[in-house]
Amino acid sequence: MPYTPPPYLAELSLHEIAEQVAQRKLPPVANWAPEKSGDSFMQILLDGTWLHEGDPIRREAMVRAFSGLLTRDDTGQHWLVTPYEKLTIAVDDAAFIAVDAAQKGSDIAFRLATDELIITGPDHPIRAAGDPETPAIYVHVRNGCEARINRSTWGQLVDIAMKDSDGTQVTSGGETYSLIPPQEAP
Repeated sequence: MPYTPPPYLAELSLHEIAEQVAQRKLPPVANWAPEKSGDSFMQILLDGTWLHEGDPIRREAMVRAFSGLLTRDDTGQHWLVTPYEKLTIAVDDAAFIAVDAAQKGSDIAFRLATDELIITGPDHPIRAAGDPETPAIYVHVRNGCEARINRSTWGQLVDIAMKDSDGTQVTSGGETYSLIPPQEAP
């Protein structure tokens, strides 16, 4: 079956985005407790490139399939989980990359590099990290995994923040999120 990517965020209403989100049937990895574990010999680079044994995975369908099996535990370790085994996967920064953002009414939607759509809110909060000079902004995807917001999407998010506030925060899903990383106490 050929893969048809969803339309651009700008072309979709919030209702259409929510329908796209609901249509994505993901495996219930959070409910699986496999006894066998090992190493996947896979890595997700800072730019979102997936590697297996050091070579890029070129089939986007494989990356999309693997991305639906990702979890991150409390120690920060990422796993590829199936009903039969869980395999470690090295992740340089975040498991996903947010490559597009759009404000729809009072909500903000993101498209991930895997063509997945998410709507920011209590289940998908935004987190600011780094420092004020070099912020790193993330949005929670699922099962402990986050998407790092890439540079152009960061610009879209700042444009949204400038419309709604002083440019330092955004509101979506009834929640307000700072775009300024917390400063450490001296």
